Parts: sequence; C-alpha cells; structure tokens
Amino acid sequence: MKAGWEVKPLGEVCDLIGGGTPSKKAKGYYGGSIPWVTVRDMNVETVEITDHAITELGLKNSSSKIIPKGEIIIASRVGLGKVCKLAEDMAINQDLKGVIPKRGGEIDRQFLFYWFQSIAGFIEENGVGATVQGVKLTFLNNLGFPVVPLEEQKRIVAVLDAAFEGLTRAKENAEANLQNARELFESHLAFIFEHEKSSTGSTLGDAVAILTGYAFKSAEYSEDPNDMAMVRGDNIVQGQFRWKNVKRWPVARCNEFEKFRLDANDVLLAMDRTWVKGGIKYAIVSDVDLPLLLVQRVARLRCLDNLNNEYLGHFIGSKKFERYVLSIQTGMGVPHISGQQIKDCPIYLPDISVQNRLAVELSAMRLKIEALETDYRTKLNDIADLRQSLLQKAFAGELT
Repeated sequence: MKAGWEVKPLGEVCDLIGGGTPSKKAKGYYGGSIPWVTVRDMNVETVEITDHAITELGLKNSSSKIIPKGEIIIASRVGLGKVCKLAEDMAINQDLKGVIPKRGGEIDRQFLFYWFQSIAGFIEENGVGATVQGVKLTFLNNLGFPVVPLEEQKRIVAVLDAAFEGLTRAKENAEANLQNARELFESHLAFIFEHEKSSTGSTLGDAVAILTGYAFKSAEYSEDPNDMAMVRGDNIVQGQFRWKNVKRWPVARCNEFEKFRLDANDVLLAMDRTWVKGGIKYAIVSDVDLPLLLVQRVARLRCLDNLNNEYLGHFIGSKKFERYVLSIQTGMGVPHISGQQIKDCPIYLPDISVQNRLAVELSAMRLKIEALETDYRTKLNDIADLRQSLLQKAFAGELT
C-alpha cells in the first residue's frame, strides 16, 4: 500500500445491503416494473436489463431491497468475485449485496468498482460451503478498503479507464480477425457444398458404410485405465474427441465385440443431441485414438472408395449438414437422428481426385483457423493477466 494511504474496514465506509426473493408461490409478486437482479444478470460491467422483474407488492413482502442507480452490487454467494454497477434503481436477491458509501461524495463509484475487481480472486478464495460457496457479511465488512483523497481516486480511475480502453481494442481486433477467418472458411464450405453443382442426386448412403454402436452394459464397465476406451456421444465435440470421463471395457472381453472396433479414418457422428451450440458433434478417428469401441447412439461412417474421409468430415461440419440435421431430428426431450436419415442426406460427390484436393485445401484452412483460435485464447489470457496486474498496482499506489 502506498505510504500515506489509510486503510479502513469496508463496513466503516460503506453500508452493505442484502437482498431477498419474493415467494414464487404468491400471485402478483413477479412481472412488475421493478428490475430484480440475480447472479445470472451479472455477466456485464453495468446491469441494464434483468431476466426477472418484481412488483411493489413482491418487494414489500420480501427482504429484497432497492439499490439506487449508479451504485455497486457484488455477489456474496454463488458467483463470488462478480461486481457490477447499476444502470437504474434495481432490487436484488439474497445472493447479492449492495455496497453504498456512507458519505457518497467521498468515494468515486468507479474507484470502488475497480477495487472490488482487484480483490475478486481474494473474495473467491475465501468462499465457504460444501456445495454453494459464499462469504459472510462480517468477512465483507472487514475487507481493508484504501481511503484515498477523491482527486487521487479520480486520477487512478482515469489511468485505468485509458489502459482498459486499449486492452478492449486489442481484444476486439483479435476477435474480429478470428471471426473473419471463420467466415471465410464457412463461405468456402458453402461454395463447395451448396452451389449449383452440388445437386448430383448422391446421398451419404451411396458413399459410406454406416454402423451404429452397441449397448454395452454400464454395470460391466471397467475402472482399469489399461482397458479399451469406448466412444459415446459425450466424448465427441465439434471436430474432435473429448476424453474426459471416458468409459472403458475389459480388454479380455473385447473379442466378443470385434464388429464394434473402430479403425483410423472412421468418421463418427453423435446420434443423440447431434447438434449443440457451436455446431455438429462429429470427429475423425486417428491412429493415436485407437483402440476404441463404438457405443450405441453413435454412428460410424466408414468411407467407400468414392469418398474421402476428410472431405466427409468437412461436409458434416458445414452449415448445409447442420441445417439438414435440424430439419429432420426428432424427440422432444433428447433430439436424435437415425441411421437411415444419415444415409438419406444429400451430398455433393465430385470425382475422388477433386475430393482429395478439396480435402487438403479445407484442412489447411482449418489448421490456420485453429492457430488463430489458439492465438486468440492466448491474447485473452494475456489481456486478463495484464488487467489484473494493473488493478493490483493501482490499489498498491504504484500507478504513475
């Protein structure tokens, strides 16, 4: 802490006001004109809209409180470390606290906001609770708040605002570059699979041998990491496998299920919840993934001589296939598709030599996008680290 700065318990300089939830059973408590903030609304710096609103009656008959426009709210339960400003007067639920300076003219609200961001990790680390993490009011009241002259607060805020504006631009530029690359790739896929030449009358059934997996009994799964991995829908994401929580089958019993052993270059497609946010759940088996067994509700598409497996993978990852799946999937609770529906899907099948060339081009473009995504994630982490470093320096009195 900078020499000359005084530190006081937060409770001495601010009132921490808790909220509440009107009874969900009482008629007339919800759907009113009072915005009611929960942790779900706190994914922004300034809360402007809320998922729910309550009535005057709901406010009166609950422990919820109105926090004035411009004041700060923090999460004291569930989303520890979250802090927001309010765009207008809003009520809060019991997981939140309003932080209102006792002498409003002595504390700059943006300074208070940035201070909470600087200690977000500390608040999160001190959460207690077996299932839901929270901090007590006494803990919050005893947080050491730097009592700094108002002019110094404003200077620190101005420095941080300028720095964070630059970090935001860097993030937006990286995001724009990534989005442009993705759009270029999507347009290339659309040109190949959706232009007029794609109406060849061919279907996937003309070019792949389809097999659906076996219903292995979960009671007989193995806990031995040396036993054979099994591919379920949960192990497939957009274009790759996810081996977290993979299930296994005893190697000694694998000969009984030789039919369901997978080969390198097999294309796998989830048949339940085929589409999730982000695209179709499919992946191509490589040598390093083997050995593997195919589980029910996953389709194995093994290419015949007239279809390149990477070309097939790009087709399944295209918007055209996504639209096809969304148009034919059935099931209210768990959307799914059938093996016959997969066979019936139209596909553009040029000569195999053309497919081979297109597969190489598309795979090269995909690798460039993956490199951009890695670079983007690295930049995001660097920006987050730099932001936190600046916040730490600011409240240590090290900003000049």
